[in-house]
Amino acid sequence: MPQQSNLLGCLWMVAGGLLFVAVTVLVRHLGSDMAAVQAAFIRYAIGVILVLPMLWRMRWRGIRPGSFKLYFYRGILHGVAVMLWFFAMARIPLSEVTAIGFSTPVFTALGAILIFHEKVKIRRMLAILAGFVGTLVILRPGFQTIEAGSLAQLIAAFCFAGSFLFAKQMTRSQSSGDILVMLTIFCTLALLPGAIYFWREPTWVEVSWLALVAVFATAGHYAITRAIAYAPLTVTQPLSFLQLVWAIIIGYWLFDEIPDTWVIAGALMIVGAISYLTHREAMVERRIKLQAAEASSPG
Repeated sequence: MPQQSNLLGCLWMVAGGLLFVAVTVLVRHLGSDMAAVQAAFIRYAIGVILVLPMLWRMRWRGIRPGSFKLYFYRGILHGVAVMLWFFAMARIPLSEVTAIGFSTPVFTALGAILIFHEKVKIRRMLAILAGFVGTLVILRPGFQTIEAGSLAQLIAAFCFAGSFLFAKQMTRSQSSGDILVMLTIFCTLALLPGAIYFWREPTWVEVSWLALVAVFATAGHYAITRAIAYAPLTVTQPLSFLQLVWAIIIGYWLFDEIPDTWVIAGALMIVGAISYLTHREAMVERRIKLQAAEASSPG
């Protein structure tokens, strides 16, 4: 039944949002004593262990030689993004990290236009512009000093968008499982040089927290994948914005962080822009399917 499927999709999306908020809380609790690149490397090295069963089942013959270059570039981009995210998490409030992170879909949509030459309509461009303005409202350049953590998270959002664009290109010839495994491997390799340079002996407590980060992040990706499989993006996407609600509540409860009014206002602008983009994409996809059905119908 469609209603039951949508309900399951919503529940999986809420679960995924909670898991990713748990990831941010764990990283924030870990603090900034360890270099961000080392912490990110340990997290992904543990992630490699988690995906070993998938690695064993991979069909290596199905991976084209040219794909390794894409995996390499994506690994660098994603590695830089994760490192900057770890850096930001230790320096700015949870709500601000989450709010700026919402700009990733906006950057992704803009990149799809510039790189894949997707058609641009005025409403879609206005939605992207609104999302960008929302990011400026959060950062308020010229009205306050942009903190290093905020700038790091903004660059991270941009790099994550680039990683997603690489993934979109890979899905044309590679399976989603292979893409996930190769991302984990190449991201770990990309972080390795920086981790070696800044390496210090981690404590077992730090390794344990980072292991939990890897587990929760992997589970979060799985939950969101299940949500997308059960229900359309127009149903599940708005629920992902509950992450901001959880981040505000947990940030206040655990870390005594009072959310900035401008951060909330900017986040709402970004949320509105993403919701509209998602709605428009769903309408276009539905129209294409309808036209295909009409074209294939007899008579």
